[in-house]
Amino acid sequence: MLAVRIHQYGNRDALSLDDIPIPDIAPDEVLVKVVAASVNPVDWKVREGYLAQMIPHPLPLTLGWDVSGVVVAVGGEVSNWREGDAVFARPDLARNGTYAEFVAIRASECARKPATISHVEAAALPLAGITAWESMVDTAAVQAGQRVLVHAGSGGVGSLAIQLLKDLGATVIATTSERNRALVESLGADQVVDYRTARFTDVVEPVDAVFDTLGGQVQEDSWQVLKPGGIQVSIISPPDADQAAARGVRQGFVFIGPNAPVLTRLAAMVDSGRLRPVIGAEFALRDIAAAHALSESGRAVGKIVLYVGTP
Repeated sequence: MLAVRIHQYGNRDALSLDDIPIPDIAPDEVLVKVVAASVNPVDWKVREGYLAQMIPHPLPLTLGWDVSGVVVAVGGEVSNWREGDAVFARPDLARNGTYAEFVAIRASECARKPATISHVEAAALPLAGITAWESMVDTAAVQAGQRVLVHAGSGGVGSLAIQLLKDLGATVIATTSERNRALVESLGADQVVDYRTARFTDVVEPVDAVFDTLGGQVQEDSWQVLKPGGIQVSIISPPDADQAAARGVRQGFVFIGPNAPVLTRLAAMVDSGRLRPVIGAEFALRDIAAAHALSESGRAVGKIVLYVGTP
């Protein structure tokens, strides 16, 4: 099978399209024929070696940790999946990933693919969807009637977070560029701030929660718009706990793992018309370097998807 791997850490030149054996599966795993995968910032951060201390991957390593595809083999201990089932997953980051024609995944990490969307769209959901859910539903515990500021509302995570928050009954303020205003408004944002022409600290009234997807100065400035008792949740770096305490607010940091129960809930939202993935670009597996370049630019709209093969 074809797979995109790295044999050493490095820049995009380290990406290699290799012909390797189809993986064997353990008794608790399924073998999935990959129809689509997606590109996330964690992919090129792993490629560069930024996470090598935290997750010591053996090399060569197949990258990619989003997938939608079809089960073609099941392990002896697996009873909930059969050959031919359409599944999607965010597999274990510590294992070989999904930039490949086949991937072995623990059965417990898979969920049934939403019925009303394509594999390409479904591949855009797992990592970003779990991230948005665990940040806003589990960590921030957003309630109906609360106000939430979502940074980078047109991004892969932000675009799903806006929809989740609206489904919860929250008022959503989102930052983005003017060219993406219409998209973000179509997702449900009640107020859109063009970060290029306005400082959000000048135009956003106090909020109950901030979803930081950018880090740096944006995270630092976000303390200014939080109500007393509010919370800032980041997926970039842990917000300073001492500063949160001094301001009378809370902080949280989210780094997700596989979460099939959340994927099942996201699939139900998709099939009921309450959630839709935003696909900004599609690439073939052989064009992975261009896909990584777009992700690294920080200018991608929605998700970047790799089309791998037919179901």
